[in-house]
Amino acid sequence: MVKQLQNYQYAKYLPSSPSIGGTTVTDPFHVHLSFGYPSTHLFPIAELNHAASNAILNHGTQALHYSGGDGPRKIIEWIRNRSKIRSIYVKNKQIITTAGAMQAIDLAAKVLVNPDDEVWVEGPTYFNALQSFRMAGAKIKSFPIDKQGVQVDLIEETLVKARQLNKKIPKLFYCMPNFHNPSGVSLSLERRQRLAQLANEYNFYILEDDAYSELSFKNSYPPAIYSFAEERVIYVGTFSKIIAPGIRLGWIIANDEVLQNIHLLMLGSQTSPFTQQIIASLLEGISFEDHLEQLISTYRQKRDIMIESIETFFGDDVTFDIPEGGFFLWLSFRPEVVTTNFADEAFRRGVSIVEGKSFFETNQGSNQLRLCFSYCNEEQIRRGIKILAESYYAHYR
Repeated sequence: MVKQLQNYQYAKYLPSSPSIGGTTVTDPFHVHLSFGYPSTHLFPIAELNHAASNAILNHGTQALHYSGGDGPRKIIEWIRNRSKIRSIYVKNKQIITTAGAMQAIDLAAKVLVNPDDEVWVEGPTYFNALQSFRMAGAKIKSFPIDKQGVQVDLIEETLVKARQLNKKIPKLFYCMPNFHNPSGVSLSLERRQRLAQLANEYNFYILEDDAYSELSFKNSYPPAIYSFAEERVIYVGTFSKIIAPGIRLGWIIANDEVLQNIHLLMLGSQTSPFTQQIIASLLEGISFEDHLEQLISTYRQKRDIMIESIETFFGDDVTFDIPEGGFFLWLSFRPEVVTTNFADEAFRRGVSIVEGKSFFETNQGSNQLRLCFSYCNEEQIRRGIKILAESYYAHYR
């Protein structure tokens, strides 16, 4: 007779919500307008095959050890040199590689945040970052965005009042200054500078998540917030959007003290030396600028097709800002609209989106949703928007 196990109490901060945006759907005809994924056909398959072969045949005896071969050093040097276009000038020792940007965000949260500490964010903001801050036990406060990004003047007002009333100031402010997820807007230069000044003045860290900055449809690269406050900004980048997400390779740029603490959390290990060897070989074997131009050209075209489809099928019943880069469109409906009412219908008909409420800590975003134009092909985008509109008008006329 098998003894029945007692109930077990798991960690209190484990997420309770299911996967977002139909991530478990395997139907090949399903239209995933929810997926914040790169376009599959843009993966440099042949080049990666050659790079992997070179890594194993020519560097395998070192790259497969804990310490790796010369791949990690080459990746760090590539990151350091590439960062100069964002006015980031650092030494190799100020860069550490991670298993994607999400691990970088999570490590930063664990290093900086204790339970009941304040973490401030943009509203809306990236839902997985919110989950990381919740799991750290943070109290989360959000600040609205407009066409120029987060409204830094409201952040400043709140900081001034907190100091006057002897209340907590944030340990961390998390933001995505370029082609924000989900809204697609970018933070203005003036606001970048002021936010950096506030971090120095009020002694909090800015966690600058810059996952999409390479995908600028106008080839414009404004200076990173990091460039204005090197001691109070943790900068995060990733290869997921420019090479492939499955390689799980990102990075952190920060001051020595932050990186020393992150190294402690990583228990002395480094991010897959063999993967870094492959990507180092890849970057040496391709013209990165040509590769990047192909990405930008494709995503710009997909954005335009999605905008054209929205205008055709929704007319004036939605509003959105036109992103100049990245992956996303952020749709707003009339205040009385609740996207759940038609998102479920669209899902049953084979189209998934991410509802706006997923991007807020508080009860907001019920009349908003995020669409991704990068993953689906042109036919899927048109068909998906048509089905989404039909589902909407079945409830709201």
